[in-house]
Amino acid sequence: MPDIIRLLPDSVANQIAAGEVVQRPASAVKELMENAVDAGATSVKLIVKDAGRTLIQIVDDGSGMSDTDARISFERHATSKIKSADDLFNLHTMGFRGEALASIAAIAQVELKTKREEDEIGTCISIEGSVFKSQEACAIPTGTSFSIKNLFFNVPARRNFLKSDAVEFRHIMEEFERVAFAHPHIAFSLTNNGTEVFNLAKGNLRQRIIALYGNPYNQRLVPVDESTNIVQISGFIGKPEFAKRTRGEQFFFLNNRFIKNGYLHHAVQGAFEQMLPHDSFATYFLFLEVDPHTIDVNIHPTKTEVKFEDERAVYAILRSSIKRALGQYNISPSIDFNQEMSMEIPYNQKGVPVAPGIHVNPNYNPFSNNNPGISDGNNFSQKEKSVPSNWQEMFTSHMQKEDSLSENSIMEIKEGEQLRHSDLENANENKTSGKIWQLHERYILTPIKSGILVIDQQRAHERILFEKFLRSIEQHNAPVQQILFPETMEFSPSDSAIVTSLLDDFNALGFDLRSFGNNTFVVHGIPAGMEESNCVELLDGVLETYKQNEQELHMQPRENIARSMAKQAAVKPGRSLSILEMHALADELFACESPSHAPDGKPAFINFPIEELDKRFKR
Repeated sequence: MPDIIRLLPDSVANQIAAGEVVQRPASAVKELMENAVDAGATSVKLIVKDAGRTLIQIVDDGSGMSDTDARISFERHATSKIKSADDLFNLHTMGFRGEALASIAAIAQVELKTKREEDEIGTCISIEGSVFKSQEACAIPTGTSFSIKNLFFNVPARRNFLKSDAVEFRHIMEEFERVAFAHPHIAFSLTNNGTEVFNLAKGNLRQRIIALYGNPYNQRLVPVDESTNIVQISGFIGKPEFAKRTRGEQFFFLNNRFIKNGYLHHAVQGAFEQMLPHDSFATYFLFLEVDPHTIDVNIHPTKTEVKFEDERAVYAILRSSIKRALGQYNISPSIDFNQEMSMEIPYNQKGVPVAPGIHVNPNYNPFSNNNPGISDGNNFSQKEKSVPSNWQEMFTSHMQKEDSLSENSIMEIKEGEQLRHSDLENANENKTSGKIWQLHERYILTPIKSGILVIDQQRAHERILFEKFLRSIEQHNAPVQQILFPETMEFSPSDSAIVTSLLDDFNALGFDLRSFGNNTFVVHGIPAGMEESNCVELLDGVLETYKQNEQELHMQPRENIARSMAKQAAVKPGRSLSILEMHALADELFACESPSHAPDGKPAFINFPIEELDKRFKR
């Protein structure tokens, strides 16, 4: 039997390695930006076309490479970061494996231009699918320019699995933000399809956060600063009232390297205990500095997961430092154990009595109407309250007025009950008796022939609005209610990209939303029937729900925005409904295509049969 095990060709091995290192265009952006940082660059430019499919270009002013280094940098496991295995536990650079350039060159058309400061002329290398094409001299400023063209051109299956340009570009922006946050002392810029998205000047962390997320964040940040022998913690956390329903604005950096760690995230959430709703997440930008010998960053190809030598100690210190920061800035109550808890009494001043004086009027007679005022600095003279002589007539007219109001209310309820309403139980073919009640301002109860029907008012309204909004998006016929004073909304660049991609769908829902440039939008109109004062909160909530659904459910954009809009606009528990509103809600629910469930799949109503009641009462 012949031997069956053979060595793979380098081109195939590089493509397999690329599947781990370069999963999408954003992965290549991350690797190349980290290389620019390691090269000592003070300015890094990222240029993208077609969300990285056509072009990804990184230009930096770092140290550059020699001709030999430029050529050998595309070999697998070629690196200047480590020399022995011991160096893996003393890392101070972003990259170290030497796989990135070889993996990228295996699945793209690559052009590298680089020059050192001491060299008079630079070098230009062209590689296509791991095949070396040319190397020649070229004129270039000190630094490196790395161009990736036609990513995955020789792996069409991987290219077909890429998402839309909007989704892929958001992933690129996420990687760009992570590197930019970690190095605020470096200037960064991002250009997409010829349009400048970011131009970040050098500064500190607070300035970098504001530059990326907008001026409103200046008032939302609380500084964190803690230094121990185990870990040094610095950065900012967001105030509880600005918590988001998505995890987007949560950043951990370990020795200036972005990491993901659910255990540390739990520590942050625990520090905000009882200050956040159960479905909200705190915003944080936290930097942890530890001895490199106490961590292992070589456990995942993307280097975003690490292992700590003493994870429990880091957890405890992180949680207590955030609690301390919240207490210092009066976000949460704190107790100063160094201060005497007894009441502080001010020092006695000359001429000022220690206690107020007591003044007694010996001539005061409680049974007399002619008492002199009490002269203790205030005049509290008694005044006799006059009683009108026609008090009996006023009382009689008041009672008649209340009786008439009660009769009108009863008539209004009777008229509401006499209004035509449709079959409330189409699914079970049972008809209601016309009586309807609200329980705990959350459920709607109505008797039917087979028992009793319990409707969840919020889920029912979500189902109604979801189908209504879907029809509006498809037909573009939703009525618009123009508002008198347009509202201006400023988004972060990543959120602005989402709103821009959904602008037509928002307007199809009944909004009159227009771009004003520089990540700013102006609301000129809202869907008819909605309150004008809540339009900003409504759009913010829709955007947060949309991002949450996109992360967890991966649904189509139109269905996502209709579902997000329905969730925000639906009537919430705690709102009292009138008889007419309850009847209308029930009628519209059972006119829906799928009345039994809310858009998230949870039941909108429950049919409680009479047999179940008999069983409970043991009849």
